[in-house]
Amino acid sequence: MDQKDEIKSRLDLVEIIREYIPLKAVGVNFQARCPFHREKTPSFVVSPERQIWKCFGCGKGGDVFSFVMEMDGLSFIESLRQLAPKAGVQLQRQNPREISRRNNLLDIMDLAVRYYHKILTETESAKPALEYLRGRGLSDDTIESWKIGYSRDSWDDIFNFLKNKGFSEQEIFLSGLTIKKENANSYYDRFRGRVMFPINDYNGNPVAFSARISPQKEAMEKMGKYINSPQSPIYDKSRILFGLDKAKQFIREEDSVIIVEGQMDMISSYQAGVKNAVASSGTALSADQVKLLKRYTDNFLFSFDVDAAGELATNRGGDVAREFVDKEQLTEAEDNFGRIRKYVDPTLSHDVNMKIIQVPGGKDPDECIRNSPEDWKKAIKNATSVMDYYFDKTFTNLDLSDISNKKKAAAKILKVVINIKNIIEQDTWLRRLAEKLNINEQSLRDVVINAKTKKQPRYNNQTELNNTKKINLKREVSQLEMLTESVFALVLKFPQHFSYVINYIKPEMLAGDTNRIFYKKLIVYYNNNTDNISIFNLESFKLWLKNNIEDEQELANLEELVNVLLLLADKDFYELDISKAKVELVKIITQVKRKFLTGKMLDIESNLSRAEKENDHEKIGVLAREFKIIAEEMRNLDN
Repeated sequence: MDQKDEIKSRLDLVEIIREYIPLKAVGVNFQARCPFHREKTPSFVVSPERQIWKCFGCGKGGDVFSFVMEMDGLSFIESLRQLAPKAGVQLQRQNPREISRRNNLLDIMDLAVRYYHKILTETESAKPALEYLRGRGLSDDTIESWKIGYSRDSWDDIFNFLKNKGFSEQEIFLSGLTIKKENANSYYDRFRGRVMFPINDYNGNPVAFSARISPQKEAMEKMGKYINSPQSPIYDKSRILFGLDKAKQFIREEDSVIIVEGQMDMISSYQAGVKNAVASSGTALSADQVKLLKRYTDNFLFSFDVDAAGELATNRGGDVAREFVDKEQLTEAEDNFGRIRKYVDPTLSHDVNMKIIQVPGGKDPDECIRNSPEDWKKAIKNATSVMDYYFDKTFTNLDLSDISNKKKAAAKILKVVINIKNIIEQDTWLRRLAEKLNINEQSLRDVVINAKTKKQPRYNNQTELNNTKKINLKREVSQLEMLTESVFALVLKFPQHFSYVINYIKPEMLAGDTNRIFYKKLIVYYNNNTDNISIFNLESFKLWLKNNIEDEQELANLEELVNVLLLLADKDFYELDISKAKVELVKIITQVKRKFLTGKMLDIESNLSRAEKENDHEKIGVLAREFKIIAEEMRNLDN
């Protein structure tokens, strides 16, 4: 057994997927809303028996490796590395030439974390940094758990250490730990005399550092109190949230995530027992980070200082306004709201429930927690919605007897309300705004309607309209393919009805080349096994396929299709008995035939139009007769 098969044999796919999304048992399988596309009705199915997964909405599927690769954006080798510890498998050391660059860089960062941590906890030169951390309220257990470290005030300390471990100068540079000298082929350490906070990826692999200057050097430092690792092959700051590797299980348990600015805010919160927090490191949440957090919760609680929280609220009317507001209005909005991009990416406001935590007794959570952990917990409990916060901020000390103030307040809040997708929520805030301003509610609604109308699609020419029709046709084809797979799923589950399918469905009526090939093979298999077709034997059918198909790729495609169809059968038809299955089969076959005939009619209409332009009366007559025959078939389907 190779390493891949050994890992698969030891892992339970259901448990691995449950680390990412909640699953619900349905029959012999598990279902969920697909994590790879938006959907309201669950179409994502996991089979514990076959150890495979499939989404019947977006079409993605596979085994445990393909799921992890898709969710975390990993290569196959990287997924092996990630899953091996979970399976208790020790990956064999490979030839250095065969190890991916990413794996080498991960090894470098892992060594650097341990090296910096050892310096902090065991050397005399790092004692001031260690005392600083203790003075900030961090326990030795917390310092150990988070592997906080210290970089010596040296130009080549980490460089020499890693070189002696066998890593090349280029690899150390690519990890972000060194800087290349200008006009020289030499390197020096990026981090010198700093407290080192390791930044881990979602799976707990260290990929970067956030480094704080030593307190005794703070007054002299020109580079800034904090410097972070640069973008690297293993570190994409738009995909990383500090502390998520430790917080993810608590986020799911609490069904909420607290987003703070700094690493110390997050670590202090975790130490105080509030463990569902992550740090944005003072930057905007990106779309990728939002998607990552939405695996666990739709409830986002932001704890920034008062000014930052105000900017967060206004962001819903700033960058997000791109969806409905034209460029002139947008420029005005950005001028009004200032630094709105700093904290939250515009995609955020559409998909999550946002609240603001107003921190008492301190400007940030870390200070609040050091003063009173209970105040921090109480502030979380009393978090208010962004819109409540925004209303309070807008109208505090505002003289509404001044008409210009009314206009400014209305403009500010409407830019936010316009982008609220939920009609009930939008209606609530429009009513509240009208009451607050003591104006006609319909006037506000007219502003919202006009803003949305500007965004309605316009077709500048016939080409754009035709392209839209093509998109709709693709959707129709996709639906026919789904119906095709439903027919197959039913006959695999209830092979007694296969003779009915053969009588009413021709291969050309079905969508998808693989589906048509499969159907032809299934007919041959059925004809060879008519005496014992009451029970479909998967292994027997797979063996028959192997004996009758020489093309390895075609065989692999058909075997994968069989697995998917059996999953689909369990998902959609597991409660049916033989008689109800027949009724369902008749309905689906009727839909297949109707879509097939509709497609033929559209083709004939297109050919008729061409024939009329060419004045080909003979062809017009032939096509007209064909159209009449198909139209009659369509009428018969409805009888």
